[in-house]
Amino acid sequence: MKLDLFANEKLKAALKACGIVAGIASEEEDEFVIFEGEENGKYVVLMDPLDGSSNIDVNVSVGTIFSIYRRVSEPGAPVVEADFMQPGNKQVAAGYVVYGSSTMMVYTTGAGVHAFTYDPSLGVFCLSHKRMTFPETGYTYSINEGNYIRFPQGVKKYLKFCQEEDIATHRPYTSRYIGSLVADFHHNLLKGGIYLYPSTASHPQGKLRLLYECNPMAFLAEQAGGKTSDGKRR
Repeated sequence: MKLDLFANEKLKAALKACGIVAGIASEEEDEFVIFEGEENGKYVVLMDPLDGSSNIDVNVSVGTIFSIYRRVSEPGAPVVEADFMQPGNKQVAAGYVVYGSSTMMVYTTGAGVHAFTYDPSLGVFCLSHKRMTFPETGYTYSINEGNYIRFPQGVKKYLKFCQEEDIATHRPYTSRYIGSLVADFHHNLLKGGIYLYPSTASHPQGKLRLLYECNPMAFLAEQAGGKTSDGKRR
């Protein structure tokens, strides 16, 4: 998608210009990018410049996902691969921007989740949601049920549980799957629910990318009082 490449170039230029980022890794780049002249930068950024880009043509919400780490190599020299291959619990900040009926940036630095909504009349992002948390109860599940036949047996059983009628637990639950991770996650953060992208035979480890999608969303989810898992562990 042309807009993917456009978003990548715009974000790359902005991050280089800020003066504290030594390099980036992007879903749109084959290799990590070293910012020449910014070797003293303390941070590296990993990003999905335009999540959900398959929805561009049908005018469905898309977004940007970012993950920030303090580099492990010494400042003053170019960044190295080890700076980008850190575990998710080493993130110093993470978040996303969702482009929909409004433009909103949701982020965490490990002290709760906060959201800023863009005010086009002022040209600035204004704090609109402070210390966001998942609702204590949620009745929405977000998963591509078109892949049901390929899901592990445990996931199939869970989906049937969600679809059973049980007044005491407000089942059946509501299925909401937009197809943009940012949009689905944002919906469940505000309304309550669960997002799943299980493994299939063709993708035994799932399709979500650990560095660009899973780690930043996991950081946000846990900071908002939720839980995250690869199916077996945190």
